[in-house]
Amino acid sequence: MTEVALHTLAFLFLAAFIAGFIDAIAGGGGLITIPAMLIAGIPPLETLGTNKLQGMFGSASATIAYGRKGHVDLKKQLPMASMAMFGSMVGAVIATHVPGDVLKGLMPILLVSIAAYFGLKPNISDVDSQQRLTPFVFGLTLAPLVGLYDGVFGPGAGSFYMLAFVSLAGFGLLKATAHTKLLNFGSNIGAFIIFLFNGVVLWKVGLIMGFGQFLGAQTGSKLAMKTGAKLIKPLLIITCVGLAGKLLMDPANPLRVWIGL
Repeated sequence: MTEVALHTLAFLFLAAFIAGFIDAIAGGGGLITIPAMLIAGIPPLETLGTNKLQGMFGSASATIAYGRKGHVDLKKQLPMASMAMFGSMVGAVIATHVPGDVLKGLMPILLVSIAAYFGLKPNISDVDSQQRLTPFVFGLTLAPLVGLYDGVFGPGAGSFYMLAFVSLAGFGLLKATAHTKLLNFGSNIGAFIIFLFNGVVLWKVGLIMGFGQFLGAQTGSKLAMKTGAKLIKPLLIITCVGLAGKLLMDPANPLRVWIGL
């Protein structure tokens, strides 16, 4: 696939802007951009590779916005982001050789569980709570683990990071969102390097979508910092349920096949 029509590029730019806006607040932008690229006729592996290129712009944009306002210490959290990058590189290698059917089957269950956690836990706010894992242990385990998932499949990784930061690191929602974007940036870079090495990145599409991602993420992060948990919590729940529903709408989803729907 070498040429993409102008109207298709405009469609992908709009999809990337919307994805960047939502992703900067609650994660899940990949389940907007990936279907959009598949609808545009981009092959699956090229879709994954190009998605990482355009996703870097969105996660970098949101990270810069949150960092400028002091919601994340970029230098202090660099080792954790590096671990996420390492995990995603391993995941991307797996993605180029092994189908992700098991992950696709488990995803709806995991996403609904995350939505239930945030929906039923009444005391989640922007205020930090009890820390259950030290930053060192968190960076050594969960950062690369979610990064690995991000490299293999991708959509929903931000929601997993959010859950881990809130439930285990004790972060408030706004702080968790800011740190999630930094780790997303790290995992996007790692997977991108592997996909680039395998020659499955469409630069023209990725850069145009990246510009849309950058603008959308700037808009979304500013709104999130203005409203905090009042916006992040409901949008996170809606996003998780929406992502689960989107996955289950696919007749070929392994979960539907396993249970005979």
